[in-house]
Amino acid sequence: MVIVTQIRREVLTLPAAPLGPDNPLPPLRPLDEVHRIDDRERDEMPRDMARQLGYEPLRSLLPARVRDGYGRGRAPRPVDALVIENDRLRATVLPGLGGRVASLLHLPTGRELLYRNPVLQPANFALNGAWYSGGIEWNIGATGHTTLSCAPLHAARVPAPDGGPMLRLWEWERLRDLPFQVDLWLPDGSDFLYVGVRVRNPHERPVPTYWWSNIAVPEDRRVLAPAQEAWHFGYERRLRRVPVPSYDGIDRTYPFNSPYAADYFYEVPDGRRRWIAALDSDGHGLVQTSTDALRGRKLFVWGSGPGGRRWQEWLTEPGTPGYCEIQAGLARTQLEHVRLEPESEVSWLEAYGPLDTPADGEWTTAVQQAERRLAAVLPPARVEEAYETWRPHADTEPGEILSPGSGWGALEVLRADWKLPGTPFPESTLGPAQEPWRELLRTGSLPEPRRVRPPGETLVAPHWRDMLETAPAGPHTEYHLGVAQWHAGDRAQAVRSWERALPLAPSLWPLLRCLAVADQESGHHERAADRYADAFDDLCRECRDDGETWTAARAALGREAVEALLRVRRAAEARAAWERLGPAVRRRGRFRLLQAELLLAEGRAAEARAVFAEGFEVADLREGEDTIGRLWNRLTEERLPASYDFRMRPDLP
Repeated sequence: MVIVTQIRREVLTLPAAPLGPDNPLPPLRPLDEVHRIDDRERDEMPRDMARQLGYEPLRSLLPARVRDGYGRGRAPRPVDALVIENDRLRATVLPGLGGRVASLLHLPTGRELLYRNPVLQPANFALNGAWYSGGIEWNIGATGHTTLSCAPLHAARVPAPDGGPMLRLWEWERLRDLPFQVDLWLPDGSDFLYVGVRVRNPHERPVPTYWWSNIAVPEDRRVLAPAQEAWHFGYERRLRRVPVPSYDGIDRTYPFNSPYAADYFYEVPDGRRRWIAALDSDGHGLVQTSTDALRGRKLFVWGSGPGGRRWQEWLTEPGTPGYCEIQAGLARTQLEHVRLEPESEVSWLEAYGPLDTPADGEWTTAVQQAERRLAAVLPPARVEEAYETWRPHADTEPGEILSPGSGWGALEVLRADWKLPGTPFPESTLGPAQEPWRELLRTGSLPEPRRVRPPGETLVAPHWRDMLETAPAGPHTEYHLGVAQWHAGDRAQAVRSWERALPLAPSLWPLLRCLAVADQESGHHERAADRYADAFDDLCRECRDDGETWTAARAALGREAVEALLRVRRAAEARAAWERLGPAVRRRGRFRLLQAELLLAEGRAAEARAVFAEGFEVADLREGEDTIGRLWNRLTEERLPASYDFRMRPDLP
């Protein structure tokens, strides 16, 4: 057999905004995830769904860092890509940016099957910040976009089940401490990209698990799925059952028909084939199907309202067509987490390819026609056979390494001596971020930093916390121990650890900032403001240069300090902190918004209004965030200008 499938490296040149540095402050506050509902609504839901909605939702980003160092300035930049191609399809994968499939091109027709974003613009949609739109993304961890959205994955060439090449992506997901892999291959002559996914739990305890494959497609499509009902989630944080395709007199399977951003989780009956398709008015488009383990299917729409249109412009190039998302996940909805038993795994196979069938017309007829056409071009038995054939190959050790990931998996494997066939995490991948923790593992002592700099990341899993508790109690160790204790819910002990570290610490500001957050969370806002002011003063004295690392620390702590001082109406002190931020930081959009709030607190409303008139863009504006609109309404009764209108629900001002 002649195998024509190939994998090659390419470099794409895209208008891109650089990611910039991570926020050096540990994310201690509760997670503000928009996908939450009132607990009382669970009474109306199926029992398994209600149970999974309440099963260990993520409450903290630790040990991950917030990624908010990006801006809005785009320039042509090289982006490393891996291309897997046969004579029918060409898939372009970005291993350094979450393993995203940025493009899936059907070669015989020249049709792009996905929404291919012409720019790379980070935005605040991932659980930890930076995310970008377009293509197929692999979401693991917890409700929301993965913390790996803009992070590198390990990538290697592996033999495919048919003897050709297979592209393997793998990493260690840190929020839940789980290794996973994504295997992509194109059988010779196939119109479908096969994707084998495996998530493993090597622990001796059950772990909540989450997976959704998110597929961006042009929004001028009709979305078909084998369902008569869906669970509708809007940004008013309600989850309710609605009929498909229409409710309130509107056919919601045409994405542009919905006025506001919304999720539609389709209720696919048990025993029905799992699939979802997005087809244009001529009946051409993309279909995704899978083995039954991936049970959920979803449509996400931005809607036709001004907020949805503004977000579309924000995430891509103004004037280009918009997109929606069709998705597939382990549960009915993205608000659920699935229990993965100790020392077990879950795996499935997905297939992506073209589908040609009429999409318009009566719903049941259109779905049945699409289902018949899918069965003709990709019978269910072929998908099951491909899955069974792939499973033994999931353990095949990678050959040529094509791109490196992080060293966190290597650290965990070194600690526990886990054997994970098919997904090696060699010690050679350990880097500077992991080195102090390897030293703790080796010697029982966390080394004190050799030079003054912002603290590194804190590992918070129980086994690392235990090691910190038995390590010699230097100020650096006490700082990290306090963060780990805070994550575990032992807040009083965390405060004691931070307070113990203060007398001997060479840097006070990291500890004072942690104590300030603790004060805020317990309602002591005046004391928090005092500590924030002291922390920022200490940081400004300690800054060694104007480089990226220290500038990120000054910006992050300065913002929190100004906000804390404004909260207790200490505008003069907030102004003093603001002035010490430096001109480059003060020019950023987030700080221009903060400036307007500061001016208003000083009674200078006209000058605050002038900040809006001059224009600014808050690069890290959060999905669902209404800060701009609320401040505008304090300044004027006029309508919010379109450039600031990111409203995602009807009840915002």
